[in-house]
Amino acid sequence: MSADFNPNDPFALMRQFWQNATPAGAQPFLPPLSEEEIDRRIAELRVVEGWLTMNLGALSLQIKTLEMQKAALAALKPKGDA
Repeated sequence: MSADFNPNDPFALMRQFWQNATPAGAQPFLPPLSEEEIDRRIAELRVVEGWLTMNLGALSLQIKTLEMQKAALAALKPKGDA
């Protein structure tokens, strides 16, 4: 452990990690972006959003199909079987 470790500070380990992981003056979560870079990233995220929406629709359809199959099997099951 480093000499400046303080067990009473719960965030000391994370702070030390981020200080060692990023170069001096760098912003780890907000890299500088140009307007073109921001537009490109928005477009990429819109594509991902569309893909996720499509997959959510397919998942919902699969769930509904299975629910309908379960209901059909329950309706066809003889009343005496448990």
